Amino acid sequence: MKELEQIQDKIRWRQYEFSKHAVDQSLVRGITVAEVEQATRNQPTIVEDYPQDKYGPSCLLLGFTDAGRPLHIQVSYPSRPVLKIITMYEPDLREWIGLRIRRSD
Repeated sequence: MKELEQIQDKIRWRQYEFSKHAVDQSLVRGITVAEVEQATRNQPTIVEDYPQDKYGPSCLLLGFTDAGRPLHIQVSYPSRPVLKIITMYEPDLREWIGLRIRRSD
């Protein structure tokens, strides 16, 4: 998938920035910059797409750190010169089926 490869390239070449919300959430949730980079490098998948998001098109990635920690990372589309990391969290299995499908109940 070309879009995913572009996202990975932007992360690899450090052409990204964290939103204030992402910085706050990384501190609260104990997610390091290294873990974000690992999760976007280790065979991530796009689990949700938000082309009409009010702050600009974005998508939700699922990736795993080198230690196997699953992370959801919402990023802007790679068409921006600098990729924006919007938020990040460890998915709650009570809210996600197999970490990839949002529960509707």
